[in-house]
Amino acid sequence: MQNKKSKIKNSGTLVIVESPTKARTISRFLNNGFTVESSVGHIRDLPSSSLGIDVENNFEPKYIVPRKKSKVVKELKALAQKSDRIILATDEDREGEAIAWHLAAALGIENPERIVFHEITESAIMEALKSPRVLDMYLIDAQQARRVLDRLVGYKLSPFLWKKVMRGLSAGRVQSVALRIIVEREREREQFQKEEYWTIEATFKPERTFAFTAELFSLDGKQVEKFSIRTAGEAEEIKKRLAGESFAIAKIDKKRIERQPLAPFTTSTLQQDASRKCRFSAKQTMMIAQQLYEGVELAEGPAGLITYMRTDSTNLSAESQHSARIFLEDSFGKNYSLETPRIYKTKSKGAQEAHEAIRPTDIRRTPELVKKFLDAKQARLYDLIWRRFAASQMPNAILDQTTIDVANDPASPMTASQGGNAVFRATGQTLVFDGFLKVWESKTEEIELPKVIEGETVILEDVTTNQHFTEPPARYSDATLVKTLEKYGIGRPSTYAPTISTILERGYVARDQNRRFHPTEVGTIVNDLLVEHFPEIVDVTFTAHMEEELDEIAAGKMAWQPVIKEFYEPFAKHLEEKYETVEKKDMSEPAGEDCPNCGKPMIIRHGRFGRFIACSGFPECKTTKTLPPKSLGIKCPECNEGELVERKTRQRRLFYGCSRYPDCKYATWKRPSTQDS
Repeated sequence: MQNKKSKIKNSGTLVIVESPTKARTISRFLNNGFTVESSVGHIRDLPSSSLGIDVENNFEPKYIVPRKKSKVVKELKALAQKSDRIILATDEDREGEAIAWHLAAALGIENPERIVFHEITESAIMEALKSPRVLDMYLIDAQQARRVLDRLVGYKLSPFLWKKVMRGLSAGRVQSVALRIIVEREREREQFQKEEYWTIEATFKPERTFAFTAELFSLDGKQVEKFSIRTAGEAEEIKKRLAGESFAIAKIDKKRIERQPLAPFTTSTLQQDASRKCRFSAKQTMMIAQQLYEGVELAEGPAGLITYMRTDSTNLSAESQHSARIFLEDSFGKNYSLETPRIYKTKSKGAQEAHEAIRPTDIRRTPELVKKFLDAKQARLYDLIWRRFAASQMPNAILDQTTIDVANDPASPMTASQGGNAVFRATGQTLVFDGFLKVWESKTEEIELPKVIEGETVILEDVTTNQHFTEPPARYSDATLVKTLEKYGIGRPSTYAPTISTILERGYVARDQNRRFHPTEVGTIVNDLLVEHFPEIVDVTFTAHMEEELDEIAAGKMAWQPVIKEFYEPFAKHLEEKYETVEKKDMSEPAGEDCPNCGKPMIIRHGRFGRFIACSGFPECKTTKTLPPKSLGIKCPECNEGELVERKTRQRRLFYGCSRYPDCKYATWKRPSTQDS
């Protein structure tokens, strides 16, 4: 659906991007005077074998070209030397700016031309080529500051954990805060005491129409709150009082309400919705979004289907809003478009308003049209992005809401004898105009109430008492954890997914049967040690403050080295003291058996991949064995011979299977109970 390829006459122009897919898509829009190549990500980085930061010399980073990137650098250098013009077209965020800067340094490019664009379409590329700019050193400094800060925390604090807990552990400025949030939620759940409460519903039958259900709203002049009725006895007493009462319609309240569509996606809200609606992890969502952004093969060739997916802004270009209006009018009629585009206010801390929200590059590419060119996951995510954007530019949904209050007769025995009265309330709603709901699925349940008039007598058909218990706070899912990180200003759009992936891969947290996070034993130990001895590292406010300072660096309001110095000097001194004062934590426990090779007691140790049994005579005796899986004491429902035991996937997700595996392959995500057997 792109316009005919523009003819920019140029020769010997080298365009460098990060991704081979992105390079292929951009090549489609440029004539033979251009060569588009990929750096395949970063080509310079801090060394993996050492700190790589000169803390005595103003925190100067020591960048190297990794061995695996030497061939790419050599090839790009050769192309650069033959080119009349070199354009760096990496992504528009801080990371992309830093990649461009590293490219210029590694390839020896002086005064490189830099172009940025929010979408990989012909019009966006052509427009960007008209106005190249110099590298933005403020953005580069902000990325360097983050990289140096995270390296200092990781490379200085991780060895402390190796010495005081066990090898293979790691600490990180953002990951450790995310871990703390998960651990603290788990402790809230462990300390939670459930509370009982009751609600009362009644079914009323008007004379000329259908019956309806209403909930007890007030009793004896007092509103019935959540914990107003605490016990079954209290509920039954109220039920008895209501028996034989006559009721009538006391009040009818009708009003028209409007529901406004949500803003188009930011990185955070996309990850949240993809988690809820598609069951994608944050990492999966970003990987699929990257594919849609960089380009997929359509009938007319490779094309970028969505705008840049790392953004915290809800802004939309005027062109995209105009295109949406035309498309919506043509597809659904004029009453489904807006005369004036809807503008959303960005809520995220430190949001970069110059960026756009995530949207389709061309609204005319409907999910139905492109589905055959995408795999199942790409199709689901594109569908979500397309519908969210389309809905954001459609009119509000209009509903009629009706509230009916039913009260017992003022002359009834209950009122006369006890001076009390009961009011039941029913609320219903019907859809008048679907508006944005035409394209966006939403929980808009229609509840029809009968047509009645005030004063009309109704028959009390039934009274039901319902027992409830309060629920502990839910464990974090990908969606709720990302929302919490964003709420507190921890990390930025590019960091949510890698932060979650890191604490999962380190074995600090695992997913339960509902794909929600809970801390492992090792994760809890690491968190508690950091909270006790390095509270500033895992402090939510401190971490958010550091993010704000990184934003200040990106805006050119602060120099990056003083920010690092202010953090590092007290941190390094504190760390040195803790090496001397903190005792090593013995995480081993008796295994209850002796080593078959040397006879010494076997102990249970912790490793990166979980607990295992080892000889206490290590390193002289290196005997190890796997720890038997924990039995639930429940017979396997499939073979009726083995017992159900706890197992974990490679991604450390807990499931339950038969102890006779592989002879019996029964497995389930849901924790079985003795009632199931």
